[in-house]
Amino acid sequence: MSRQADETVPAQRVGIVGARGIGPTSAAALMGARQAVTIWPPRGPVPHPLATAPLTAAPLTAESAVAGRFRPALAADAAALCTAADTTLIAVPANDHRTVLHAQVPHLRAWQVVIVSSMASLSALYLHEGARARGVDATFAAFGTTVLTARRPDPCPDLCMVRVMRRRTALGVAALPLARTDAVLARCAALFGTGFSAHSNMLETVLTNLNPIPQGPLALFNRTRIERAEAWPQYRYITPRVAAVIEALDDERQALGAALGVHVRSLPEHSAQSFGSRAATLAGIAEELHAGRGRPPGPTDTNTRLPAEDVLVGLALRAELGRLAGVPMPATRTVIEAAALITRRDFRKENDLPDQLRLDGTNLQALVAQVSAGAD
Repeated sequence: MSRQADETVPAQRVGIVGARGIGPTSAAALMGARQAVTIWPPRGPVPHPLATAPLTAAPLTAESAVAGRFRPALAADAAALCTAADTTLIAVPANDHRTVLHAQVPHLRAWQVVIVSSMASLSALYLHEGARARGVDATFAAFGTTVLTARRPDPCPDLCMVRVMRRRTALGVAALPLARTDAVLARCAALFGTGFSAHSNMLETVLTNLNPIPQGPLALFNRTRIERAEAWPQYRYITPRVAAVIEALDDERQALGAALGVHVRSLPEHSAQSFGSRAATLAGIAEELHAGRGRPPGPTDTNTRLPAEDVLVGLALRAELGRLAGVPMPATRTVIEAAALITRRDFRKENDLPDQLRLDGTNLQALVAQVSAGAD
């Protein structure tokens, strides 16, 4: 779709789930635009530095693309956040979605809009189904990636400091019920500015999220560097053979998109649009990005969220969607199994979201009907 958002929504009370990265970054951007923000830090620490700072202080510091000092309100739990918010932004890693979804569903109200940022699984659909089961006609939306990119300064002794790298100029959004897409676009524009456009449904949003494609293989094939806590720049280690594995995953993602009736850009197309890369191959693009940017650094802790977020939530769900759509995904399944072997975790059993959505007992047509609920 080509519909663009307009800015017709008044100022909102915004609740943010997550206080470690994109959550504080989003809070700073929103408060800089004079929105009222409340943060719920579901993973702590308790008490959070945002709560213990002196009342005269503004403990959240943002620099670079968003700059300033801010003091968002703090919610003790999901119930308090839902009470304080007209719009809620879920800004935790995808492997934490299950915990916060379960906590939020009992407290959702019909007037609320809940945005999942970003969605690697069908977590927004889970929220929609949970709310409907309670008779609550709330609105749900999802981004395939985050509006803002940010990192903590290195070293960063302050949990409440973020360096905002950039705001994406174009971002697709999916809504449930589908007929509320225009209203969701207007809400997003009122919060973050222009540049939002409509996805056809949440399956398109899921497949637009590119993180699982490179991050899963990178975490797998650089496991020894992670275990030795070596400093390694990620782009530098997308070598030709690692790039070939990533390209195989990307080919399967695009084939899945075609089977589901949605168009998704290839990784090279995404890199050309997002970074201005000119190389024809993924390995060449990685070399360009390393020469020009160097960062981001690879993880140096075996407890890194990358396998859990990108394999458990991202690739495992795509493998399940491939089963439903009859699309062979051997490369995707191989990476899942290899990651399970090296981490000694059964990612398929750990991710119960497909079970919660009853994907095992459904078919492709039923799933498409779910993500198209409320269509005009």
